Amino acid sequence: MAEKSRNTLGKGYVHVYTGNGKGKTTAALGLAFRAMGRGLKIYIGQFMKGQHYGELDAARMVPEYITIEQYGKDTLIHVKNPPDPADVRMAQEGLTKVKVAMLSARYDIIILDEITTAHYFHLISLDEMLKLIKQKPDGIELIFTGRYAPKELIDAADVVTEMTEIKHYYQKDVSARDGIER
Repeated sequence: MAEKSRNTLGKGYVHVYTGNGKGKTTAALGLAFRAMGRGLKIYIGQFMKGQHYGELDAARMVPEYITIEQYGKDTLIHVKNPPDPADVRMAQEGLTKVKVAMLSARYDIIILDEITTAHYFHLISLDEMLKLIKQKPDGIELIFTGRYAPKELIDAADVVTEMTEIKHYYQKDVSARDGIER
């Protein structure tokens, strides 16, 4: 695979993958896989995730193309509780790292996995997400994933896809499976 020169994407666009259905992260990773096939470089920041997922191992196989960093604990956050200061700190540190990666000219695609969920849990503000869009250099594709995308983010995006759950085997107590959900 020949490496593409930076800024091969022209303007670069903003995507939002949201909704309550399965497939938001998977769609973003699919785009990353396609882009890698064209020699593009991808940075993935995973908010609210500290668990081990298969994409971490896959990215280690192609470090010249995909970088993944996680900004979260390996436990769940509950919306009924105020955010833990450690969760806020990790999300804010992650946002800083994403911004540095975006402005570094090393990457063509920046994926902010579960950032809209982090916003819902009061770890990231709407203003911070919108500011990132305004700071996006031409030639960078910026992808936001997660449930509960705010209307203002949807309005600012160029591409919005909503995943709708019709049926899921979680409803039959099927646990997350390695290679499929994690």
